[in-house]
Amino acid sequence: MASSSPRRLGFLPTLVCAIAVSVCCVAGGGRERGPITSNGGNYTKVCDPARFAAAGLDMAGFPYCDASLPYADRVRDLIGRMTLEEKVSNLGDRAAGAARVGLPGYLWWGEALHGVSDVGPGGTWFGDVVPGATSFPLVINAGAAFNETLWRAIGGVVSTEVRAMYNLGHAELTYWSPNINVVRDPRWGRASETPGEDPFVVGRYAVSFVRGMQDIDSAAPTAAAAAGDPFSRPIKVSSCCKHYAAYDVDAWNGTDRLTFDARVQERDMVETFERPFQMCIRDGDASCVMCSYNRINGIPACADTRLLTETVRRDWQLHGYIVSDCDSVRVMVRDAKWLGYNGVEATAASMKAGLDLDCGMFWEGVHDFFTTYGVDAVRQGKLKESSVDNALSNLYLTLMRLGFFDGIPELESLGAGDVCTEAHMELAADAARQGMVLLKNDGALLPLSPEKVNSVALVGLLEHINATDVMLGDYRGKPCRVVTPYDGVRKVANSVVLHACDKGASCDTAAAAAAVKTVDATIVVAGLNMSVERESNDREDLLLPWNQASWIKAVAEASPSPIVLVVMSAGGVDVSFAQDNPKIGAIVWAGYPGEEGGTAIADVLFGKYNPGGRLPLTWYKNEYVSKIPMTSMALRPDAEHGYPGRTYKFYGGADVLYPFGHGLSYTNFTYASGTAAAAPVTLKVGAWEYCKQLTYKAGVTSPACPAVNVASHGCQEEVSFTVTVANTGGRDGAHVVTVYTVPPAEVDDAPLKQLVAFTRVQVPAGAAVEVPFALNVCKAFAIVEKTAYTVVPSGVSRVLVGDDALSLSFPVQIDLATS
Repeated sequence: MASSSPRRLGFLPTLVCAIAVSVCCVAGGGRERGPITSNGGNYTKVCDPARFAAAGLDMAGFPYCDASLPYADRVRDLIGRMTLEEKVSNLGDRAAGAARVGLPGYLWWGEALHGVSDVGPGGTWFGDVVPGATSFPLVINAGAAFNETLWRAIGGVVSTEVRAMYNLGHAELTYWSPNINVVRDPRWGRASETPGEDPFVVGRYAVSFVRGMQDIDSAAPTAAAAAGDPFSRPIKVSSCCKHYAAYDVDAWNGTDRLTFDARVQERDMVETFERPFQMCIRDGDASCVMCSYNRINGIPACADTRLLTETVRRDWQLHGYIVSDCDSVRVMVRDAKWLGYNGVEATAASMKAGLDLDCGMFWEGVHDFFTTYGVDAVRQGKLKESSVDNALSNLYLTLMRLGFFDGIPELESLGAGDVCTEAHMELAADAARQGMVLLKNDGALLPLSPEKVNSVALVGLLEHINATDVMLGDYRGKPCRVVTPYDGVRKVANSVVLHACDKGASCDTAAAAAAVKTVDATIVVAGLNMSVERESNDREDLLLPWNQASWIKAVAEASPSPIVLVVMSAGGVDVSFAQDNPKIGAIVWAGYPGEEGGTAIADVLFGKYNPGGRLPLTWYKNEYVSKIPMTSMALRPDAEHGYPGRTYKFYGGADVLYPFGHGLSYTNFTYASGTAAAAPVTLKVGAWEYCKQLTYKAGVTSPACPAVNVASHGCQEEVSFTVTVANTGGRDGAHVVTVYTVPPAEVDDAPLKQLVAFTRVQVPAGAAVEVPFALNVCKAFAIVEKTAYTVVPSGVSRVLVGDDALSLSFPVQIDLATS
């Protein structure tokens, strides 16, 4: 559908407000928003001859607008024409442009965590012809689906809606999503924003979502892109993987992210904290990375040359730009007081480390540090002007790829009719369904039969029952619509008795008890909200707040039949009281399921949809968090301090309520495989390779060649096998097949197991499907040794398929043959 109001680009360095448009105007740089005419015309791209002519300029005199030239040459011409002051004014998220050379301003800050968001300084806004956009479930819900196809589809819808809004003057083209920090500690407040605790799952989510956001399947490549230049590959919307790195403490027990120095071992950096970002950049080809507030071993992440220039750009080959989390450069001076630096010195240090763009917030008369102190940093000899040039080159190459200068014809027809479509809203509902996890189902209480259950008591906090806000979580925009749990259940049950509790006072359990005695089924909706777990707010414990456990038990006791408990949360909640209570027959984790959450909840509870989600993080009992502080960054057990390990990979203790990967179904599945033992795999260690040492358990004799370094090996060897998944029950169902590897038993301090592959399959009742796997030995069987080398160990590893009671395994002998 053609856009109803074409995008306007002008030359003015400040935003112009029109009374007819409800939009916040930001002084000091940016581009006109909405239906505003500048220089007597309306324009949809920078390099429009009429646009230049309206400003008294001849576009033919500006080679940066010559589409026949390579992007790199065009960007070099643009930057070469700018004065130092003009260059520096474009190093902040509210880039001023340079009217003298025909360059408009640009607002870089956009958010699209689980749908188009209007968080930020006005680059994205709702109203007029775009009242809202599709609000998907939170990322932790998407992670529970274990479905890469779904993740890419969500990214594709978000980017389509962004591009449509861009054409209408309601959005920009750069969005700082996804959040791919690993949930190392169950108390972390931002668990809702990430795909969970496993770095491989988080990395695969990053790859899928970024590909959905950026890839244009139908776009004709530029000549340079066709020749293999990745800096010339057109992209639909720029996606940014954040927050790099080792960031997962927000505000806990007096420690906050602005002053926290994460003390991290190199092995943990390689194995856990860096891996999702490496996958995002190398496999997803993300065009942006955001560095985090915290320091890592004493150095701010946004001023660490090793992290930014050496790792992200040199080793991982980022084809894009690096941006600071908003105010990170200021934080070095104001909060961390790093090295006693002032604004000029922090600006110089960050840019020399490889930071390209400074996102800032207005504080004491200063917006971002780069545009405030950049000129002085150069004039005082603390920063080369060429470093400014390099940063701008990374920024404007990205905008070239986005069509900001030339447009992308394949995307120019998108408009209001491509936002909040029925297909998009159905995808949001399907994503919510796929992410639902059935935690308990005693006596097959679920699904409820619509034919037998005519009346339902819906009990819980009003904000959960009528979750117009809670389901949408953080970093949301304006949803297309909201279907609450009450709305969803009401569409199925003939009669719904609503009993809402007040979280600020005791629930009237007597009234609730009376209500549940008169109905066919009782559904309790409980959990957390963004006041408990969110950015800048970590949890103190894993319990249900507001006395919910007490009144849930009272309602269950009063009910003549077992009740259903639906939990809304991101992080795990200790619901041992419910798991162990026979009067609470079923528990469903709904997460924060987005705008269509009520439909998804009702579909699962009443059997229209058979749940197939799996927990993307471990749910611990509350006792666990008393044994380890959030500020301990180690993943492995720490014997010196008595700390337990973290995540399923390194914790095997008794304080687990539901393990990573747990999830039940309304049907039954079985596994079979013709592979009793894989054929031995021999890795030939070339004359130019060297064997690496391994740490073995006491009493084990090291072989002549304990391990081979993945970085120096060809890595062509594979282990292939097929798993037959049979549905032996009476309902069609989706099933997530997970594949882990277990390192040789004699290797010390190795992961208990590690996820290396997964796939979600649909299996009809009474049928079976064959699921093939081909595991690259270097990727699937490698471990990170204490030296931080990633190596493949010799000996007998194991392949483990499945979680909970459903699993099969077989050994894999790996031999290392030296020349």
